[in-house]
This record gives sequence, C-alpha cells and structure tokens, in this order.
Amino acid sequence: MYQIALCDDEITELDKTEKMLQSYQKDDTEYEFEICRFKNAEQLLEVIKNQNYMPDLLFLDIYMPGKLGTEVAKELRDMGNNSKIIFLTTSVNHALEAFRVDAAQYLVKPVLEKDLFFVLNRLLKEIERERKKYLLLRIDGKICRVALQDIVYCEAQRKYQHLYLTDGTCALLRLTMTEIYKMLSDYVEFVKVGVSYIVNLEHIGNLNSQELQLDNGEKLHLPRGAYQPLKEQYFQYYCRGGIQDDSGDHTAFIHTS
Repeated sequence: MYQIALCDDEITELDKTEKMLQSYQKDDTEYEFEICRFKNAEQLLEVIKNQNYMPDLLFLDIYMPGKLGTEVAKELRDMGNNSKIIFLTTSVNHALEAFRVDAAQYLVKPVLEKDLFFVLNRLLKEIERERKKYLLLRIDGKICRVALQDIVYCEAQRKYQHLYLTDGTCALLRLTMTEIYKMLSDYVEFVKVGVSYIVNLEHIGNLNSQELQLDNGEKLHLPRGAYQPLKEQYFQYYCRGGIQDDSGDHTAFIHTS
C-alpha cells in the first residue's frame, strides 16, 4: 500500500490528478494506492503535524492562496518529513526553490498522463528499494524511517523497548519484545540474546562467555546459557558473508500505539 497525498486549491486539478493515479493503478495492479486530498496547505500541514501522516508521495501545487507550495515543502522538511514531493505548477519559475527542498519531480501543468506515469514508475521503484532497508517507527510522536544498519541493539525495559542507534540516540518504543523481534526476524543480522536483548551482529566487536562488547563501546552482560548459541550464530553469520544484498532484503514496518 502506498499513501499518496494531493494538495491543490483547484478541485478540478485534484480530480485530474486522482483520475490519472487511478488509471495508472488499473494498468499496473502491482501497486495499491490510498489517496488523500487536501484543498489547501493549512489542511495538509495540520493532518501531517497532528495525525502522524507521512505520505509516500505528495503531489503539491505551487500557487495556492496564502502559502506557496515550496514554502509548504520547506516546513515539511523542517519537521523531518521526507515524503517524495512532486510539484505541479503552471510555471517553471520555482524550479530552483524546488531543488532546495529536495523535490523528486517538477511537472508543468497541464500534466500529461504519460509524463505522470513515467515519474510514478521511477519513484515507486525507489520507494520499494528504500523500504527494504528501513523500519517505519513512531518516535516522539512522529513517523520516522530508521535504517536497519543504524540499529545497534534493542533492550526490554518494562512497558517500553529501548532501541539504541549508531548516532548515540535511544528511541523508546511502546511494543513488546516479541513484536519487535517478529519484525526483525527476517534479517539474519538480528538475533535474540536471552529475553531482554535483540542484537545486530554487525555491531558486535568482542564476545566472551560473560559479555559482548558492541562497536559503540557498550557492554551487555550475557545471561546464563546465552553465550554458546550466540557464538554459533555469530560464526555462521560471518561464514555466509554477512548482510544480504538488496535482492534478499525484506520490508518491515513497526506500528506503535
């Protein structure tokens, strides 16, 4: 499922874009869209801010009353939103501003169906590749993409799980350890250590019968009976070449309450 947002103050333009998206979906049944329409910038920003909405694709008109689409895009980027933005406009005058907010595409109205389909083919493939490398997490009230390679380990602490990342931050997740491991179990680099830890084998620096040391300098005490199976998993992982390539990756999504 792909979340697609349309924002334009002209209802006829919203109708045209939605119709082309529906036509694309009929031609390529591999993709399923959920389309949300917004008639002004304020409505879009309110939903994204207050409802943790992060569309995969955002079709954004530039000339709207009160606020330019490029200004909306800058606000979204400042909020940490990394949706792929496709600007729709009647002028090429704002191409430079679009570049500055990392726009995925800039289309001049009237948009032809073949041009839109060409853009969709490229962007949907990009999203598929990205989904194979990331978890979708709610952190501090915001939906964030976290790269698998940035996860060092996860620790169970009462109602919350603590997810430690390579940049030194710790994300609190309101999930059970079982739920998190279910999402990570398809990735051979993640292993359970006792009942309290899930560890990324890529980040283990040293390992002995008492503890493991991670490449961020932290040391985790090994519970009784954990050393031997962990040593075997560690050895087998490196014997088969470490992390799978992109073709062997899977997509994992974590949704928190």
